Amino acid sequence: MKALVYNGPRDVKVETVADAEIERPTDVLVEITSTNICGSDLHMYEGRTSVEPGTVFGHENLGRVVEVGSAVDRIRVGDWVCVPFNVSCGFCKNCDQGFTSACLTVNPGQAGGAYGYAEMGPYRGGQAEYLRVPYGDFNCLRLPEDAEEKQDDYVMLADIFPTGYHATELACVQPGETVAVFGAGPVGLMAAYSAMLKGASKVMVVDRHPDRLRLAEQIGAIAIDDSKGSPAERIKELTKGQGADRGCECVGYQAHDPEGEEHPSMTMDELIEAVRPTARLGVVGVFVPEDPKARDRLSKKGRVAFNYGEAWHKGLAIGTGQCNVKAYNRRLRDLIEAGRAKPSFIVSHELPLGEAADAYERFDKRENGWTKVVLKPQMASSKKTDKAPGASAEKAHKKTAEQAGTRSGPR
Repeated sequence: MKALVYNGPRDVKVETVADAEIERPTDVLVEITSTNICGSDLHMYEGRTSVEPGTVFGHENLGRVVEVGSAVDRIRVGDWVCVPFNVSCGFCKNCDQGFTSACLTVNPGQAGGAYGYAEMGPYRGGQAEYLRVPYGDFNCLRLPEDAEEKQDDYVMLADIFPTGYHATELACVQPGETVAVFGAGPVGLMAAYSAMLKGASKVMVVDRHPDRLRLAEQIGAIAIDDSKGSPAERIKELTKGQGADRGCECVGYQAHDPEGEEHPSMTMDELIEAVRPTARLGVVGVFVPEDPKARDRLSKKGRVAFNYGEAWHKGLAIGTGQCNVKAYNRRLRDLIEAGRAKPSFIVSHELPLGEAADAYERFDKRENGWTKVVLKPQMASSKKTDKAPGASAEKAHKKTAEQAGTRSGPR
């Protein structure tokens, strides 16, 4: 089968690899029809992880079931399913308590497994024609009858929609509150969107990429360009000097200033300054135990010297960690089916798998208009689609505004 293979930093290529197949009675085999390039994939693509050459990338996957193992009871051949990026068993202590991102079974010696990701177990990713899904009954989310036509919405359930929602859960966002989101990449936009769905009175999104800030505005958030001044001061101005009630960190350890210099603590420091005393923060931007290619000594060891003193002084609570996708994906699926959520507003490009290497390069460069790429392994090259960024966002916000009483554009 064809799959996207990592060969070294910024060197990925679609190659022929051994077919994915049923290996255990509890496995499910999925023909992949939609698979996203994730911002987390770029950490590996750039050579900032220990990922090994030969790894097949792809942890945001959707498709049709083509084969099931003999012990699979619930999932059937022909089902449309979305697969959480978490590989989990469903029966260990952590899974039993709902912490599927920290499964104790699937990655011996560590807590948590994922498809096609460094140190997250031996599981090939789904940027390929087929994907083996372990513990298929537990890990496959069966999709409704409209799955095929709404693939670009439902595939977001694999990671970024639940992860953005997770940020708002960690921050305990409540209706009527003000929310500051740092980072307008796909997860940051999903955090802003989730805050809107929850009834936040004002959502402020900090970034400096115009295309991403436009998408934030088009779902009713206030866009703040941090290259034009202090985002914390702007957030205070917008909240009558008090600071935001809740904050979401959706950038992580590769945060950098407008000149491109990395400062792993930058967004944490700004977020701590931007929220009111006793606020709560949800931190879902990726931070790693070690970063050998970091520029400073602390960061190489995975340590971030953020302003803990101010956080303590303000009495802030901080929630962190990978998303337990299964905690949210059914509810979010039902919002999509009912037409109350349309996360595909962030999709800028639908491309055949054969275009993946070029897509990685352009997404990594944050080229204007490249906000989210969905790869279609079954798509012929002549049918690739470049979506106009923002077009679907306007429709998504119109729906959200009708439901939540929000107003279009900055407030």
